[in-house]
Amino acid sequence: MQPQKEISEYIVISPEILGGTPVFKNTRVPVKNLFDYLKAGDSLYEFLENFPSVDKKIALQVLNLAEYMVEHTDKSNEAAA
Repeated sequence: MQPQKEISEYIVISPEILGGTPVFKNTRVPVKNLFDYLKAGDSLYEFLENFPSVDKKIALQVLNLAEYMVEHTDKSNEAAA
């Protein structure tokens, strides 16, 4: 997996869209909203109901990428220690 390539398939960061806030591709919905929902105990389903412009597949891919990055960051930190 190449995270940088993968990220650009699902997340857009552009100064013209919400001042450069990372958003789901083809929307104006900040990615942070998804994590805020999950952190508050809401489900992915609830998030998608409130933000219908976000495709479920894209939201799941963003979560998978976040998991991948966390797992690989932990491993690279362990190797450096």
